[in-house]
Amino acid sequence: MATTEREITAPVDLCTADGRQLHADACGWSRQPTLTANLRGSWGRNKRWDYWAILAGDVVVAVTYADVDYLGMASIWWCDLATGRSGGRDNNVPFARGIDLPDRPGTAPLRWSGPRGEVTISDDTTGTTIQAAWTERDGTPASLRVVVDLPTGHESLNAVIPWSVTRFQFTSKHQARPARGTLTIGEETRELGGASDDAWGVLDVGRGRWPYRNVWNWAGGAGRSADGGHTIGLQFGGKWTEGTGFTENGIIVDGRLTKIGDELRWEYDWDAPLRPWTVQAPDGSVDLILEPRYDKHTRVEALVLGMEVHQVFGRWTGTVRDDSGTEYHLDKIQGFAEEARNRW
Repeated sequence: MATTEREITAPVDLCTADGRQLHADACGWSRQPTLTANLRGSWGRNKRWDYWAILAGDVVVAVTYADVDYLGMASIWWCDLATGRSGGRDNNVPFARGIDLPDRPGTAPLRWSGPRGEVTISDDTTGTTIQAAWTERDGTPASLRVVVDLPTGHESLNAVIPWSVTRFQFTSKHQARPARGTLTIGEETRELGGASDDAWGVLDVGRGRWPYRNVWNWAGGAGRSADGGHTIGLQFGGKWTEGTGFTENGIIVDGRLTKIGDELRWEYDWDAPLRPWTVQAPDGSVDLILEPRYDKHTRVEALVLGMEVHQVFGRWTGTVRDDSGTEYHLDKIQGFAEEARNRW
């Protein structure tokens, strides 16, 4: 379970002073997002995003706010996992005009407004408020308001993944943050969390400079241990980190991160993504199966650019072990897993 990766405990810049190369002191991982992503130059290779997902029982909501240099996105997606009904709105902005993400995540509100809707994401010391309004493709008005708490001392998994001095990524993954709010589609309002049931916020912050072709795995989840005594968050990644000496793998128990330095074993079927997904650690500290309920399949082809993603939402069952050696049993907690293939 112990990791040999370097832990960063003080603020650091992602890039050298000119913003063009990876700063040597940035390589490592931390429990809090203290890095400043001072990316400059290399237009077309820079990727900046904040992606939020709310896991709320039968309902999943995702909000993407992104700038990939030549395109911006302010998108909302939702799904009722019990019925398969889904909706939302993609707002694509050429050259990311009006899409602004700060070098230091969480230090400035994210806002976008257009003819088909608006999105606002704002942070303070207690958490994050996500608000959106849009029109569904059939003309139905829709809105979202969610508050995702940030409990005092709650840890996240932050890492810099270096492919080279000119290609690298800062990732900040937050799991198991309590959420509450409402999703309204037309006349129907769904409660998310609060008195109705557990709901969890997931945040994926990305700031980096990517190679043209890449493939990644990502998985996460949150819920109570089978004995009900502990809150467990799952954070796993793969493929894109191989060979770099660093991973984005860890578990969060009652707000404290256990960092996993090993690459994990993933087993699933790209051509049949609704079959079970298995994630295991070589030392047995992670042994989990995700039973998917829904596959969000996305495929985009635009000349030399393209992406295809299978993102499945379902329930995790199995065991995880923290760095004290304590094992926790999980029984059908909420979560997701994905493979993404990109040319961007």
